Amino acid sequence: MNMLFRFGDTRNLTFAFPKTTHFSYPSYFHSTFVDGFSKESKQEFHIMCHHMRFQLSEVENVMPNDTFYFTILRNPVTQMESSFSYNKNQEAFQKFVSLEDFLNNTSKYYRSNMSSSYYAKNYIAFDLGFDNNGRESEKHYRLLCQTVEIMFDLVLIVEYFDESLVLLKNALCWTFDDVLSIPLNSRSNSSKHSLSEKDEEKIKNWSQLDWHMYVYFNKSFWDQVEKFGRKRMDHELEELQRKRSEMAQVCLQGEADPDNMTDKSLRPYQSGRARILGHNLKPGLKDAEKQFCQKLVTPEIQYTNLLKSKRTRHV
Repeated sequence: MNMLFRFGDTRNLTFAFPKTTHFSYPSYFHSTFVDGFSKESKQEFHIMCHHMRFQLSEVENVMPNDTFYFTILRNPVTQMESSFSYNKNQEAFQKFVSLEDFLNNTSKYYRSNMSSSYYAKNYIAFDLGFDNNGRESEKHYRLLCQTVEIMFDLVLIVEYFDESLVLLKNALCWTFDDVLSIPLNSRSNSSKHSLSEKDEEKIKNWSQLDWHMYVYFNKSFWDQVEKFGRKRMDHELEELQRKRSEMAQVCLQGEADPDNMTDKSLRPYQSGRARILGHNLKPGLKDAEKQFCQKLVTPEIQYTNLLKSKRTRHV
């Protein structure tokens, strides 16, 4: 997201901003949720990237016909562990002392009609616009995967983030500088929890829509890498990682607990049990370097506000 923010920011592109923090999530996205959009307006939007529950027909009402659609999937096992930590205060998880406790008692306490059920089951499928408590059958899994494949031009994989960036760069005819980024929104190790193989299997069985979709697109991802060329991929990965390392050496003093950040304005949003880390910049940066490095580590909420204020100044 930060990468897209910086790409649009440096080129003065127009973002489709939500009227609130998100596009009225967890409701399905609707064009009326976009700040400044109306059917009568001739306002053109170039980038839409804020959190939403996807609904293609409504996104198409806002974005140009030649819009490139892409999304990224995360392994549902680690996604579930993260969701429990990040969303512990939500109704679906409140009664449970641990994720293992939840997995052992789903039949007893989980209700499909609870307000936050999507945090606890098939979270990925929900965000892509499907029923997280929907039918579980091979036919339904196949239909879901084919629908996602039709809606999106490219489906990336979190666990192969650098390879994903190379494919995205190639698809959009971007440069290495355009896809340079560093990890944001990372949790501290103290708020991460390792899972047993038994619990991992329980998650796969519990969130079967997510798991089947992840397996399907993991395979299609590597099919695309093969088409791209393994040697070419290795070469581009090396160049991407070299440039990122150089950039980090210029900008970053290191990852930091939110309480130990020197610039409190760059403190990431905290939620649930998760301890979300930020970054401290190196002291003594020149003005141009400092401006670039700050944007590199600016969290979503602060960068959104920055871009909104920039747009207001240009109106």
